[in-house]
Amino acid sequence: MNEQEIIAFVSDLPGVVVDTATEDSGAPEAAWGDTFIFYDPDDNAPTYRRYPFATIVVSDYPGFDTASDLDRPGIFRLNIFVGSSMYEALVGHPADQHAEHLAEFDFTEVDRILPHPVYGSQAWVSILNPGTATAEKTRSLLLHARENAVRRYDRRH
Repeated sequence: MNEQEIIAFVSDLPGVVVDTATEDSGAPEAAWGDTFIFYDPDDNAPTYRRYPFATIVVSDYPGFDTASDLDRPGIFRLNIFVGSSMYEALVGHPADQHAEHLAEFDFTEVDRILPHPVYGSQAWVSILNPGTATAEKTRSLLLHARENAVRRYDRRH
């Protein structure tokens, strides 16, 4: 799956809003080109109230998030909030133990479901360039994440 295929897949889901950061959007320069995927059925939530259930990141954030080496040509990372139980099932340890397991993962590996190098402790997983090994599971995880986002939205409204 490339970035456009992921965006097309989630864009077809009811209530999903996809925003790609640009200079014109007011996003910080470091985020330009990154895509944020939200559940906002009316597409009217203020920016500060939007919490993405998935993101596509296309470059490193120096001094903060460089473990995936996203500055390599053609590499992007899909990040998905999966929740605690799904996170543990996918990566083999609870999210709150993420820091203790960092050395077990090669965060530069493509087409593998990994804990997010920075936000794993918050039950986020990541996949660099989802391909044949992870495409089906990636779609399933995006559906799962959207369902969780719908439940969170419904509780607040």
